[in-house]
Amino acid sequence: MAANSGNVYLSMEEERRYASNSIQPVSSTPQSEQWTPEQKKLESFSLSERLGLDEFLSLHVWRASVGELFGTAVLVFLIDTIVISTLDSDVKMPNLIMSIVLAIMITIVLLAVHPVSGGHINPIVSFSAALVGLISMSRAIIYIIAQCLGAVLGALALKAVVSGNIERTFSLGGCTLSIVTPGPQGSPVTIGLGTAQAFWLEVFCSFVFLFASLWMAYDHRQKNSIGLVRVLAIVGTVLGLLVFISTSVTAAKGYGGAGINPARCFGPAVVRGGHLWDGHWVFWAGPAVACVAFYVYTQIIPNDHFHAQEFKHDFFGILRTVSGYNH
Repeated sequence: MAANSGNVYLSMEEERRYASNSIQPVSSTPQSEQWTPEQKKLESFSLSERLGLDEFLSLHVWRASVGELFGTAVLVFLIDTIVISTLDSDVKMPNLIMSIVLAIMITIVLLAVHPVSGGHINPIVSFSAALVGLISMSRAIIYIIAQCLGAVLGALALKAVVSGNIERTFSLGGCTLSIVTPGPQGSPVTIGLGTAQAFWLEVFCSFVFLFASLWMAYDHRQKNSIGLVRVLAIVGTVLGLLVFISTSVTAAKGYGGAGINPARCFGPAVVRGGHLWDGHWVFWAGPAVACVAFYVYTQIIPNDHFHAQEFKHDFFGILRTVSGYNH
């Protein structure tokens, strides 16, 4: 199931490969690198196989993407509902309450979608998984398209159930860098966060998300040791903490916090439009930079300490195939 569903949290093949091994401590002495028959076989894949182009014609992949579509739709509907209801309440620390509820909700949605497609529901997960090689770039593209469509459906569903006043006041709970409000003299004033600051905050939060939580999902020894449910709970908790940190550290009115999910920002922007498109590129470019940085990090550290190496779709493997270089 995992190999066919793009499951970044569970891989039966890798479980069998590492089932008899324990997690290597950081201070352990790396073993000398020797090419196994499996590693040598990886060098013989064609570019088409590396990219997984056949998956564009795979009914199984497209059916799995339906899970991503509806999972992201539910995620966006729930997240934006939580954002609106929390900000509209009279609690003293709405961002803290919002972060706690988001952490619980994200964990539940991940558990629901995981058996169907691997539980990505976030372009950051799909893109980084493709770079590492856990899934093909073709599958990642299919999933990201499904996630964006699902985000639009979720935003449309939310628009259908909220009043026009709430939609205008809270921008459907979308991702904002700034808003325009009446000034002291009645003239419009823009308040929020600068584009450069928001971009680097997006990069930082996305990298922390990958480093602190998805790391355990990608490293199968850690995932097997901790357990799937705990890993998904950690993913949800880290995302909740990052939402709290990004909204607290800036304390900028008009800034909706780090998106850490480009599709989640895309849905309300398509449905609501207007100022939600202002600086929207930040919510895509920041996570993309973070994904590349995380992938480079996994290639720099010793192989013994990260066990998602030398997968068929690994990005460096694709580059080697394109250049015609063999180890």
